[in-house]
Amino acid sequence: MNAPCGGDAWAMILAGGEGVRLRPLTRRIAGDDRPKQFCPLLGGETLLARTRRRAALAVSPRRTVFLLTESHEPFYAPLLADVPPERLVVQPSGRGTAPAILYGLLRIAERGGDDPVAMLPSDHYVSDDARFMEHVEAAFAAVRLRPELIILLGIQADRPEPQYGWIEPAGRPLLECGGHPVHRVRRFWEKPPPALAERLLDRACLWNSFVVVGRVPALLALIRASAPALEGAFAAAWRRRAVDGAGDAVRQLYRELAPADFSADVLAARPASLAVLAVRGVDWCDWGEPGRVRRTLARLGGRRASPEPRAAAAARTDRSA
Repeated sequence: MNAPCGGDAWAMILAGGEGVRLRPLTRRIAGDDRPKQFCPLLGGETLLARTRRRAALAVSPRRTVFLLTESHEPFYAPLLADVPPERLVVQPSGRGTAPAILYGLLRIAERGGDDPVAMLPSDHYVSDDARFMEHVEAAFAAVRLRPELIILLGIQADRPEPQYGWIEPAGRPLLECGGHPVHRVRRFWEKPPPALAERLLDRACLWNSFVVVGRVPALLALIRASAPALEGAFAAAWRRRAVDGAGDAVRQLYRELAPADFSADVLAARPASLAVLAVRGVDWCDWGEPGRVRRTLARLGGRRASPEPRAAAAARTDRSA
């Protein structure tokens, strides 16, 4: 794999979620109610640390921002002590993934207005980081060639999983980068019933990893078209910053924001505007609920963290990542 291409690319690590469904497991491991991304779930290492290391294979750490929520500060502060404040996008409260992503994009736009960015959730298991990030680099190459494209990474499915979102690719490839074909998206299927999931598997549809790659202007335009009220609220807050101060303007904005989901309210609203690149040869799992975590760990031979609190050890691990 090439050295990080960080000359123009950004990474945006999504780490602001609550992880409520995994709370029974993470509480036993960490001894508190920290969200899963800050919990040492695998080999004593947090999911956030693993995501940071994965991102650094393709993007300079100096161009990596973290989407966070203020109430989680006791958990993320020791893990991100080496990260300058300007790369921490801290929301006053959680309002879903769409506001968080828009906030992060606007912050990046101030420093790299036309640059490509990869959005990386911090709650996924990936078996081969280097191979996974080769697909992200292929997506970066594609959006350099076609600046209007927004590319989702779709995971090659190996079973009819009814609890995942699925992506149905359309027709012939638009282009190919590094041996990775890029297709238009025909349709999204969110948590299909088992019989439909079987048919989607037979049609070579893909699991939606929620890893998204696009140039900042294209992503902002997609949000503007899909969720104009959300984009307008942020635009007004951005104008108020000079008068009210950045912190006060954002706090007022978040007090008034309705929750919005980037996948459902932005991506699924305009599938024809999107493309998909298939990730092959990588074992991937969305660790959104305890059963998936246990099944993955069982395949790995049970390499999970001790059930005793390990916050200090996790902090050391993250700072060295």
